[in-house]
This record gives sequence, structure tokens and C-alpha cells, in this order.
Amino acid sequence: MFAIGDKIVYPMHGAGIIEEIEEKKILGESRKYYILRVPCGDMKIMIPIESSEEIGVRGIISMEEINAVIAFLGRETSEMSNNWNRRYRENMEKLKSGDIYNVAEVVRNLMRTDKEKKLSTGEKKMLSNAKQILVSEIILVKGIDQDAAIKLIHSAI
Repeated sequence: MFAIGDKIVYPMHGAGIIEEIEEKKILGESRKYYILRVPCGDMKIMIPIESSEEIGVRGIISMEEINAVIAFLGRETSEMSNNWNRRYRENMEKLKSGDIYNVAEVVRNLMRTDKEKKLSTGEKKMLSNAKQILVSEIILVKGIDQDAAIKLIHSAI
């Protein structure tokens, strides 16, 4: 279980800081929730504590690990399906996994694909979401602002 002030990652939403732990009654059932503040967009998210492990909530990675992820962004583009639908599904599964390397792979591959040939609207939205997830964790690990985190990603790719 995490505590107030802990920095955690919520798959598909990104990293944030637990501001509160609240008990809420929803549909007649009382449950405890982490109230997570995400640094990008100043969004707050309620995460049910009892299912947080199942959802894939994890602590943020270390400085050493984030530097390895940034180095990973500079590697060759991994093989992707030519079929847009299949590629989209595969990338969505990577994002849902919550694994930072999978998120970084989606960001890297889609950014490079976008330079070669324009992405579809769906993939542009996916790239934006994946980048936001990656940026939020970089912000919390490195203690930098959003612009600096975005520049770090772009310079690595």
C-alpha cells in the first residue's frame, strides 16, 4: 500500500503524487481511494486502493532507470505491423501494461513514423497520450518541468 506523498504511476494516465487517501461511498459501497495529482494538466484521479495492484499501479522508477529509458529512446525503431489496426492494438496493449519501456517504445516508434509519413488521427492521439505518460514520470523522477521533459524526449529520439 502506498502513502500520502508517494509518487506512483497509474497505467494509461501517467505518474503523479498521492495527495490524499479518501473513503468514498459509491453505489452504497464504502471504498478507500488514492487521490492522485498528475503534474501534466493538473488533473486529479481517484484510484480504488483495493484494486490498485490489479490495475497495475506501481511506484515511479529510479533516476538510474529513467536515464536508461531515455537512452532506450535513441535505439532503433522496433518492427511494427503495416496494418494500421493491428499496430494500433499492439501499441494500446503496450500502453496498458504500464511498463515504462513499452510506453517509451510507443513514443519512439510513433514519433519516427510521424516524421516519415503522417500518422492517422487515432495514432496522433495515441502518441500524445503516450508522450504525456512518459513526460509525467520524467517530471517526477528528475524534478524538471514539462517543457524540459519534452525536450529531453525529442533530443533522445
